[in-house]
Amino acid sequence: MANSGIQLLGFSLSLIGVVGLIVGTILPQWKMSAYVGDNIITAVAMYQGLWMSCAFQSTGQMQCKVYDSILQLDNALQATRALMIVGIIVSVAGLGVACTGMKCTNCGGDDKVRKSRIAMTGGIVLLVGALCAIVACSWFAHNVIRAFYNPFTPVNSKFEFGAAIFIAWAGSFLDLLGGAMLAASCPRSKQVSKYPPKGSARSPSSTKEYV
Repeated sequence: MANSGIQLLGFSLSLIGVVGLIVGTILPQWKMSAYVGDNIITAVAMYQGLWMSCAFQSTGQMQCKVYDSILQLDNALQATRALMIVGIIVSVAGLGVACTGMKCTNCGGDDKVRKSRIAMTGGIVLLVGALCAIVACSWFAHNVIRAFYNPFTPVNSKFEFGAAIFIAWAGSFLDLLGGAMLAASCPRSKQVSKYPPKGSARSPSSTKEYV
């Protein structure tokens, strides 16, 4: 029963993590304009994401523009896009495999050992997807930090972390934790000895009655 509870908790955490990855990938607030220096302009806030850039005005209006061409983007942004998409696809596939092997489902037959191994495989797939997302978020954050502390970067072109990257980070770590729980939920097969221990009673089939 405890093993089934660990599987259900791991699946739930991974599901929440995948939702966080999808939401974080779609949102444009991966990095936002940093107000540093003497000339601070707070009327317009600039946001940049994986798919579009947005300008948020103090009046409450937001204007977004989708990136026109993939070839105009830098290699780091393209790699972050690819890793996030691969992480989401792999994680969704891992959820499907784990759902088939969980004890609380009827899929995959009645063999408990086989179902546990399927759930463990789904957990490993979830771990791979979570690692892809963690690498993507960390790489993007490293580029933001390096550009922020670069002395040749103009003051009005410096950015800091936005809310979307934190959502994607949280989703990837929840996905990683859930996948680890599913991967560790496979029980060890117990070996049954062919010979009874010393001092044990004989089986009824081995006793003979004499009349």
